[in-house]
Order: sequence, then C-alpha cells, then structure tokens
Amino acid sequence: MKPYYADDQVTLYHGDCLEITDWLAADVLVTDPPYGRAWRQGDLGPAHPRNAASLDGIANDADTTVRDRALHLWGSNRPAMSFGDLTLAPPAGVKLTAVYQKDNTCGLRGAIGGVRRDAEAIYFLGKGWGSGIGGRSSVFITSARVSSAAGIVARHGGHPHTKPGDVMEQLLELCPDGVVADPFAGSGSTLVAARNLGRKAIGVELEERYCELIAKRLDQMALDFGAMS
Repeated sequence: MKPYYADDQVTLYHGDCLEITDWLAADVLVTDPPYGRAWRQGDLGPAHPRNAASLDGIANDADTTVRDRALHLWGSNRPAMSFGDLTLAPPAGVKLTAVYQKDNTCGLRGAIGGVRRDAEAIYFLGKGWGSGIGGRSSVFITSARVSSAAGIVARHGGHPHTKPGDVMEQLLELCPDGVVADPFAGSGSTLVAARNLGRKAIGVELEERYCELIAKRLDQMALDFGAMS
C-alpha cells in the first residue's frame, strides 16, 4: 500500500492498523490507542467551544477490543509501551505500569472527592526491557499545558488526546534501538518525537484528518531543519 506520507525517517499510512500491517516490521511499539472508555468532551459552555475532534470523540473507543487486537498482533516477544486509562483493565502481559502526570490545570472537571483526573497509565509490555536495580521515576511529567482540547498541546497537535513531545521523547529514550511503530498515530506525537531523536518510525492512522495534521507537522519540521542547515 502506498504511504500517506514518507520521508527518510518516517512512514505514515492512512487506514486500519488491523488491516495495514507494515508497522509490524518495526522493533519497538510506542502507542496511544483508544482507551475503551467512550470518551467525549463534556459541555464547557460558550466560553470554551469544543472542536470537531472533541465532539466526535475517539474512533473505536467503545471498549478495549481494538487496542487488545493490535497488541496481540504485535505479540509478547518484543518491547511495547501503550498509554491507557488507570480506571480500566490493563492489557494482558503488563510488566510495569508507569504514570503520565499532566500539568496542574488538568482533570478539574469530573474530579472525585476533590481529586483531579490528571494521570494516565503507561503500560510496559513484552520482552527486551531488561531489569535491575535503580532507574528513573515511573512518573513522567510534562512541562507543557495539556489541560483540554483547547489547551496548548492539543491545539498544536489538533487531537483531543495529543501527548506532549517532551514526554514522548522521554519514553523513546528508554526504548531499545530500532524502528518505532505507532499503529494509532493520532496527532503524530510519537512519530515527531522519533524523528527528533534521529529514529525511524512507522505510523498508521485511521482518520484522514489526523493523517493530514501529521503530514503538516512533519513537513514543517523538514522546513525548519532545512532553514538550519
């Protein structure tokens, strides 16, 4: 199948990752799949208009079926990282659950008992991670604002669940060498972070509007690098 976008480091396909399997040729999986919680942005009132992505929610987010099928295709013999919802069942075979901590404005709506919803799971799965004594904290913190679909990171990425580049680079720096796969590319944060670190990456994204956004982000990076050279 012809890629939607390709350069020397990143290849992006538009379609269903359960049908387009080129990403399975990669060496490590780092992805932010549908969590399975049927998320949609609540009504924030006229002062905080919702964008189309927030209104539509996340494709295949009714349950964890698509996430689990993709992880099954990847298999348990290679390293994988997958974001998820801490209130839902994790995928099978989790080796470690780390936490992505958002900034201090996140999760204000829907707080329970005075506690914000400002954390998400990062599941380490598969083999190839190594083990031992010591290491960094399992909490990954961003310096960027990601509080809502109107927040800086989400606006830049154009997707309600855009992950910040600094967190994605921290995660990729922990990964074994090789090509990075992201079968749920979303706004392209994994692909952008991989290219920032000089790594090759293969992505698949179901919705064409997000493929277009990813291609624009990568094209802009190419222009920036050209200006610097």
